[in-house]
Amino acid sequence: MREKWKPLLALICLTWFIFGIFTFSQIGYQYIGKSYFQSDNFQHELDNFQADLGPLVLNLPTAEELKSKITVSQHEIEEHRNYYGSLGTQIENIKSQYEEKIREAADNNANELKTKLETERDDKIKDITKNFEDDEYVRKKIVAQKGVLIDKYIKAVKDEAKDFAKNYKYLSYELTNVETGETFRSGDITDSNVYKITYTHPPLRTGSISNSSSHLLYGSDVYIESDVLNEMSEYTGTITISKKAAQYATVMDGYDQFKRNQYMFFVIWFTSLIAAFFAWKGRKELLPTIGGLKEKESLAKLRIDMQILLLFITGCIYWIFSHIAFEAIEYTYQYNYVRFLIDFVMKIIILSVIGVAFFIQVIWLYERVNTAEKLNENIKDSYLWGIGESMTDLFLNRSIALHSIVLVAAAFFGGGSFVASFAMGGGGFSIMVFGICVIVGIPALVVFLSKMGYLNRIMKDTKDMAEGRLNRDVKVKGKSPLAAHAENLNHLREGVRTSMHEQAKSERLKTELITNVSHDLRTPLTSIITYTDLLKNPDLTEEERKQYIHILDKKSDRLKVLIEDLFEVSKMASGNIELHRSRVDVTQLVQQAVGEHEEDLCKARLDLRMSMPQDAIYAYVDGQKWWRLIDNLIVNVLKYALEGTRVYVTLKRTANGDAEFTVKNVAKYEISENADELFERFKRADASRHTEGSGLGLAIAQSIVDLHGARMSIEVDGDLFKVIVRIPAV
Repeated sequence: MREKWKPLLALICLTWFIFGIFTFSQIGYQYIGKSYFQSDNFQHELDNFQADLGPLVLNLPTAEELKSKITVSQHEIEEHRNYYGSLGTQIENIKSQYEEKIREAADNNANELKTKLETERDDKIKDITKNFEDDEYVRKKIVAQKGVLIDKYIKAVKDEAKDFAKNYKYLSYELTNVETGETFRSGDITDSNVYKITYTHPPLRTGSISNSSSHLLYGSDVYIESDVLNEMSEYTGTITISKKAAQYATVMDGYDQFKRNQYMFFVIWFTSLIAAFFAWKGRKELLPTIGGLKEKESLAKLRIDMQILLLFITGCIYWIFSHIAFEAIEYTYQYNYVRFLIDFVMKIIILSVIGVAFFIQVIWLYERVNTAEKLNENIKDSYLWGIGESMTDLFLNRSIALHSIVLVAAAFFGGGSFVASFAMGGGGFSIMVFGICVIVGIPALVVFLSKMGYLNRIMKDTKDMAEGRLNRDVKVKGKSPLAAHAENLNHLREGVRTSMHEQAKSERLKTELITNVSHDLRTPLTSIITYTDLLKNPDLTEEERKQYIHILDKKSDRLKVLIEDLFEVSKMASGNIELHRSRVDVTQLVQQAVGEHEEDLCKARLDLRMSMPQDAIYAYVDGQKWWRLIDNLIVNVLKYALEGTRVYVTLKRTANGDAEFTVKNVAKYEISENADELFERFKRADASRHTEGSGLGLAIAQSIVDLHGARMSIEVDGDLFKVIVRIPAV
């Protein structure tokens, strides 16, 4: 049982150690080697005291001093004078203000009121008129306004000084003005103290205007412009906190809290070092256990970028809870220690759980990237890599990329303009923005929707193609990348149709091949069986026996030739044959191969016409195989050429440097338009198969040509049969 909990305890110890390091790095500088009076809280309190001491006590000005330094600029005079408009405008406004009131008084026979209103109106008009005539008259008005502001400021500062003296009564001071020698005292600095600060070099610098009440001097359209606002004074002396005063000072509550925090953090840091020791001792049980969990948890199966994101989120949560935890230490407990302890323990438990999850993810992540191969594999499997590849694929076709970026930017700009035009509420600029939306955004949207419509049409036609409906082209519109894609799909459709046609043709030829092989092999085999049975008759004469044996010999040779030719063409078609190439005189080879059949051609009543070049034509060929090629073509002529016709055998060098061998004859049998099918095995021009041919001659010839990398073609024009063989000459 103990062994089972060791990994978890080691992980908790590691989490506590990290928490200790975290708190040390965040707030250790506030508590190590410092007293409360060096803490940020106390220094902030002291700074507030020093900032308010000058304007509220040491440098408190009188109303007369501030008023004596009031200045009025010409700009202020002009601003005051024209605040409500020009002279004529202000006079007209005053008249209009009193016109209705005076008319009502006249209608009601209130002559006394009427006279009073007219006098009041005339006095205001005189006052405004004098404003525009006399600068000194205006200056006195401004000085009076500033004087009112100064009186308000002095009253507010005196009230503020009372609160200041009450709030900081625990501070004693004795400070002397460096310039005037005047000394200010509060309390007794000679009493036994817990804190003392002396100002000599540098002295204490304080201002003369309170920050909290300075808004009264700037709260009007008429500003106070005086050097006194920025005046600073320097003081030397001492500020102390006596032990007696410290007992009653609320600021000293922070002293006790600081000491408690200091002890608590020292305990956390010390225990975190102990936890680090136990975590190190349990490392051997920790890593294998987490590695075993890795196979069971779906978290470890996340792609690496999502796992890093989750790790980052967990780390942020850990950081936030760490702050909450040590803030609880600093501020939560003051009076109710039990409540603090429960609250703090709960936070630490939550923090430990988050920390355990964080470190498990760290170890899992390390196992996924601890080698370059694993790192590379996981990076390529990440979502970001996939998005990057998708974005890269966008630029495989730069035209599509450019169109997409322009359309999206235009639509975004147009949409933004549309929203901005409504946000602005109206006006000329709003109309202009709306016009931009109409000119840019709407056309871009229309173009985008039309492109999407065309894409949907292409996808629909592609689906029809996938389902086998190949009778209709994909519509090609314009010269866009989508149009190019549609054209490529049409080419693909044609390729599929051709492939299906070739497949159907192949199936038909395969069926014919089986039928023809069966027929050509069964015919001699049937004869052999029949005449073998006849030879078993003891009553046969010697003449009949010799005749049957001759027929058996002939049919056996026929069967042997068929089987040998079939094996040879199959061997050649599979490429399982070795060529022995050499530099061969093709002219001489053709003459010799054709010459061996001249007598047979004469017996078949065929008139041979040969056309050979005077110079030798050489080619790298297997002489034996090439002889077989020529022989098969001439034998083909002997079997299928019409008696009494001419046979043309030609050899020449083409303009491309090839050796071209041609055999032309008039066919004895009608040849179908699919002349290329004659290259197929057991395919004959004699569809009735009455001739002695095997149907393998041209197939063998084609295989020999293919092995040499040459070209062979058949041309049929009516009954004219023509075979052309081309091979590079040297």
